[in-house]
Amino acid sequence: MRFLIPTLLLTITACAFGQSSDNPLSTSTKGLYTMAKSNLVKAAEKMPEEQYGYKPTPDIRSFGQLVGHVADANFMFCSAALGEKPPTSGVEKSQTKKGDLVQALQDSFKYCDKAYDSMTDAKGAAKVKFFGSERPALGVLDFNVVHDYEHYGNMVTYLRLKGLVPPSSEGR
Repeated sequence: MRFLIPTLLLTITACAFGQSSDNPLSTSTKGLYTMAKSNLVKAAEKMPEEQYGYKPTPDIRSFGQLVGHVADANFMFCSAALGEKPPTSGVEKSQTKKGDLVQALQDSFKYCDKAYDSMTDAKGAAKVKFFGSERPALGVLDFNVVHDYEHYGNMVTYLRLKGLVPPSSEGR
């Protein structure tokens, strides 16, 4: 049930974009993933290194921890969709330098590209283990996109608080 609304939104998006594909659901998911990936990497690159420890309030993640968290989550979600073990984890807790975090984020997206590039609607219906239960593989990838955008929204706030225009608003 928790994947019903994201799946419906993705279906509507696919129809709205008029995609002529044999795999409209997985194609729509991949399109949304590609936008999220671009915005997240650009945001991570845009924030100055000296602001990677910035926290708007003491009880939340720093900007750098957000980047590490997204990288860790990407590895977790995409490995589940691929039926693999995550190739790495602990980025959020082990990395603090901008260069290392941006590289980890890019590596996580490179890994996820395998999952999104190989996904079809039929493969997406196959059940995979995720958070202790069986879920459709495409639902896991949809959840990853939702999670990516949740934390891109956090990053937008951090960038704005530092007087920077987020990637999705540039040129407006």
